[in-house]
Amino acid sequence: MKKNKAFHRWIGALVWHGKEIEQSKNWVTYLSDSEIAELRNAVDLLKASSQSLLCSSKEDFPLATLGEKLIDLRDQILEGRGFALIRGLPVQSWNEEDLIYAYWGIGAWIGDAVSQNAQAHLLGHIIDQGKQSAAVTRLYQTNQSISFHSDSCDIVGLLCLREAKAGGASYLASSAAIHNLLLDTAPDLLDALYSEFQCDRYEEIPEGKLPYYSVKVFNNINGKLVCCGMDPDIRSAQRFEGLPPLSNKKLSALNTFQDIAKQISLRMTFRAGDMQFVNNLTVVHARESYEDYHEQDRRRYLVRLWLSSPHGRALPSFMAERWGNIEPGTIRGGVKVPGASPCITFSPHLPLG
Repeated sequence: MKKNKAFHRWIGALVWHGKEIEQSKNWVTYLSDSEIAELRNAVDLLKASSQSLLCSSKEDFPLATLGEKLIDLRDQILEGRGFALIRGLPVQSWNEEDLIYAYWGIGAWIGDAVSQNAQAHLLGHIIDQGKQSAAVTRLYQTNQSISFHSDSCDIVGLLCLREAKAGGASYLASSAAIHNLLLDTAPDLLDALYSEFQCDRYEEIPEGKLPYYSVKVFNNINGKLVCCGMDPDIRSAQRFEGLPPLSNKKLSALNTFQDIAKQISLRMTFRAGDMQFVNNLTVVHARESYEDYHEQDRRRYLVRLWLSSPHGRALPSFMAERWGNIEPGTIRGGVKVPGASPCITFSPHLPLG
């Protein structure tokens, strides 16, 4: 019988199971009245200045007390459990634009915003736009469930402005814990996840590139885990002629990854005013389907940030195909498309009706 490769077993705070970590709730940070006042002052100062939100940075959001807490949370996200939930933005008393300003400011203390799509949007509006399933339809524009995956940046943030009528919970799973369970129960499938897959770019194609790119799901880079949980994009890439079909072993490996992620995940129900930040390289995330309100102004509505961290870990060279620059300590990641300049929109463009 062929001897299995000697894969690394991950240890430390990045290895966790949802049922265990759910009990502690130490991953929830509640904003105090004084911290909210600090945010209010920072938002008012920026809006009264000549500085645009697009060109603003951490220095434009002075947070003398909250800032220190955000630095600690950033370190937990990057080198600890891999995620944090900040609760308590005052959605009942602030308007949506001011809430987004505050969220952007908090994000600026954690990382630098990068482009999320072919239009180079730095703010993503996560809302059901009534789009039908199609090859290039992004599931975040629907109310459908989204399987476990990661995004093309160091850290992804979500601000909940409005909750769904029912459903829509967020699920997080430790990529290291998934890896270790595969090592114990199916090392042959773990081996497959260290091999090469092709990912769909969904028409977000840099100049001179193919409409798909190569990834390996699990990677050990300088003794640190880098998980590229691109499962939905891998499956979608099968639409391209000329790509070989996924082998039974690779398909089984992807399916088992999803099954284990579900089993060990943490279920997180958003409240309006919640902000979730997740390390894309050590945690995978998913969403359950949801039922929405008919009225547009009551629909489930989240605002997304993709953040590059100057403190991010070293990455495998193949990630340059998607991220562009991958050097630690620099702004990296996001979607790179010719002719698109970074921009911010404060509201989603919804169909009438």
